Amino acid sequence: MTTLEAARGTPDMVHLRSLAEVAELVRLTAPLYVRFSAGPEADVTTRSRDHESGCVLPGLSVNPLSPEPWWDRPLEHWLARQLYQYAHLMTPERFPWVLTGEIAGRGPDCEPLLVRTTPVASVDRAVVDEAVATYARVFRPGEDGT
Repeated sequence: MTTLEAARGTPDMVHLRSLAEVAELVRLTAPLYVRFSAGPEADVTTRSRDHESGCVLPGLSVNPLSPEPWWDRPLEHWLARQLYQYAHLMTPERFPWVLTGEIAGRGPDCEPLLVRTTPVASVDRAVVDEAVATYARVFRPGEDGT
């Protein structure tokens, strides 16, 4: 059984297969976050660590799926950007999954650090592929926005 198959079997976790399904979930439940790891069961005993300093962080490093109030573009664009930015963390042993929890602090990249987490959904690789394609279509990376 692969890690992703195991995550699909986690009680109360749905498996999201499209960016539209992720958006629907975010519209229904907020705040939500995404984490790329071996999954919720593995993260029960895992501590996030800042790779540059070696410091152990006081929560799981995550990225927000719920957009900031200033975001005036489609939700799918926000989601594509959030998934695209961390798609490089995806490996056969690591996959994206959606969770909620309590913010215990911020990491070195200002990312939320969650404690008392609740797994919500696993995210299919096809969603990450869709996010990468959407990102390439709707954003202009590298341009100065000032």
